[in-house]
Amino acid sequence: MQTNFSDLEYAGKKKQTRRERFLAQLQAVTPWAQLEAALAPFYPAGKGPGRPPLGLSRMLRMYVAQQCFGLSDEGIEDAVYDSHAIRCFIGIDLAREAAPDATTLLKFRRLLEDQGLSRVIFETIRDHLARQGLLLREGTLVDATLIAAPPSTKNRDRARDPDMHQAKKGNQWHFGMKAHIGVDLDSGLVHTVLTTPANVNDVTQAHALLHGQETDALGDAGYQGVAKRPENRDTPVTWHVALRPGVRRALPDDALGRLQERIEQVKASLRAKVEHPFHIIKNLFKHRKARYRGLAKNQAQLFTLFGLANVVIAGWRLRARHTLRAS
Repeated sequence: MQTNFSDLEYAGKKKQTRRERFLAQLQAVTPWAQLEAALAPFYPAGKGPGRPPLGLSRMLRMYVAQQCFGLSDEGIEDAVYDSHAIRCFIGIDLAREAAPDATTLLKFRRLLEDQGLSRVIFETIRDHLARQGLLLREGTLVDATLIAAPPSTKNRDRARDPDMHQAKKGNQWHFGMKAHIGVDLDSGLVHTVLTTPANVNDVTQAHALLHGQETDALGDAGYQGVAKRPENRDTPVTWHVALRPGVRRALPDDALGRLQERIEQVKASLRAKVEHPFHIIKNLFKHRKARYRGLAKNQAQLFTLFGLANVVIAGWRLRARHTLRAS
């Protein structure tokens, strides 16, 4: 992209915004070449009649920016015109070309959904980070989070989404779905993602969150009894599951009870890493509610979101390594 006076003025400003720092990290850590190579066989070549498609590189970056900032198709189109940082990240020069419109991005997202390419994005990022030595595979943390869906029936079908269900957490009912993840014990990177309706018990999905190479797995109290389930009896994994809150509160105030309490604290400190991807998805990427009807579309989006969450976590770890080397 050719530099103009606006670019020079922008580059000369004294402060770098949080958005710029985030996009710079995203640009540096994301394996763009591998992603484009994986998606290229499915992307239109533009050899037929009609307007040629926009380049895959720009469409992929526009889609990534949309997911990271929690924007609609129209919202990211407007953001391209409003934000110099986003334009530079995508590689668009408005002096010479128009930004891709919302309909073009919608078609690209549907291509990813129809061809199962969101999973490819997630797996390509995961495998790239594993080759960088960030995924050790010796232990897995398992957990799930509720993602709300619209409970209203004021829609075309006059019905709630049939793929979603309600579940009770504490004293409150929630309607929606669950995102279940398996996270590497050492790095905190997500290696497995699956979705279910909200009423599916976490423990029933535990076996599907293991990659098969770990020796230990940790879960919260919702996974009590996981080792006794038929699908897990022959799995060579040692499960470390938290005590239920009532049992933990009833621990005796003696040497054995204090030892058990200390063990629970260690389990909790190890399990804390599994909350980081959920924090990124819900707070940084602003994905607190299901965007689409049906589990398939929402799962496709979650593959992309957790893949990008891995990029963010990897950026944290790489910065920490650089700081240690510099000190």
